[in-house]
Amino acid sequence: MLSSWELLSSWELLSSWGGAELVAVLILIEAVALVLLGVLVSGLLRSHAEILRALHDLESRVVPEAEGTAHVRSGAGPARDHNSPAADVVGAAPTGDAITVGVVGTDQGTLLAFLTSSCLTCHHFWKTFDRRDLAVPGNARVVIVTRNADHESESHIAGLAPRDVPVVMSNEAWDAYGVQMAPYFTYVDGPSGRILGEGSAGTWEHVASLMGQALADAGVGPGRRRWARLVPDVDRGARVDRDLAGAGIHPGHPSLYRSPVPQDEPTADEATDDRTWPA
Repeated sequence: MLSSWELLSSWELLSSWGGAELVAVLILIEAVALVLLGVLVSGLLRSHAEILRALHDLESRVVPEAEGTAHVRSGAGPARDHNSPAADVVGAAPTGDAITVGVVGTDQGTLLAFLTSSCLTCHHFWKTFDRRDLAVPGNARVVIVTRNADHESESHIAGLAPRDVPVVMSNEAWDAYGVQMAPYFTYVDGPSGRILGEGSAGTWEHVASLMGQALADAGVGPGRRRWARLVPDVDRGARVDRDLAGAGIHPGHPSLYRSPVPQDEPTADEATDDRTWPA
């Protein structure tokens, strides 16, 4: 801040100049102000451009929660033709056990749900898939596929896993199906081993609508199936092993080899043989 004496001295100095000198000083001050304003605006525009570029890069890297359509995919979706061949899902269960879910050459369709434990929309589907009365297009079973243990916590996934719905942790499956977003859904026709529909959606109603439209286009009728009947026998063994391990029963446990019939009691056949029938 200038003192009163300095302001008075500056005003006296300007007053001593002629009109031409005063105008020149004012023009010079205005030019300097315009230059400074131009530098400021240029910096703001450059910062704005960098922000837009960073947002664009971030949008292309993160797992988006976008809504798409079956067969008509967004730029982040896989680029392949309709009726492309599918592949069995190979990976690990949340318990760490190796698991393979066959989706090709089966007599039933499979809806692969690619989910993560971090996206908010995925949490809606984790809860939805725990409904036993959920209607799945085409009588299909549901198989949830997550990233492997390098990207997801096994204990967290186990806590989210719905009842009676197989969960496979497999980066290979994400790569094989070209999935780049979550949630993402792929419908595989078991008998033909072909992908009939795929896309991303934010609600189960939207997923059912997309897949129902895809099945209708492929000539497959809609259907319903209760969740208890969706899981194949190949997945039941893994659940039994997990339940036994949770109860403290591991391979070699004495209870696994205990005879169900006490040794000091006769069997049913022995009791029958000892009977005396009247003549």
